Amino acid sequence: MHRRAYVASIGSLAVAGLAGCTALGDVGESVFGETDYDIGMSRNAFDPETYKATVGEPVVWKNTSGADHTVTAYENAIPEDAAYFATGDFETEADARDGWERATGTRGEFNPGETFEHTFEVPGTYHYVCIPHERGGMVGTVVVSDSASE
Repeated sequence: MHRRAYVASIGSLAVAGLAGCTALGDVGESVFGETDYDIGMSRNAFDPETYKATVGEPVVWKNTSGADHTVTAYENAIPEDAAYFATGDFETEADARDGWERATGTRGEFNPGETFEHTFEVPGTYHYVCIPHERGGMVGTVVVSDSASE
């Protein structure tokens, strides 16, 4: 009989422990469903993979996973007159990739819970990648329009 009481108490503790986790939702999500970011991250994906923004709107990425990530624009896949963007403040994709490969110095990663923000000033489609998880398919797109109605 003592064994049944023990098993029942362990099960009750597990359920009580998990109840608090599900009430909070995703990392960065408040109990009201609002987030402090636009694009989150899982182990190998941006969420959402495609995000729609308007010119002049800051877009915030948040590392909502347990791994280090980068946000690195594909230099040949952003509008011609657009500003390049990458975590680590790299000015080119080649510099960002080279930075990631170095064992010292700025690698461009941002840790779990950290954010990165970029304001898009030119309409168009922007493709970007997480360098360390590119082979796993961690790519994303921001589509920037002139107005919120597009």
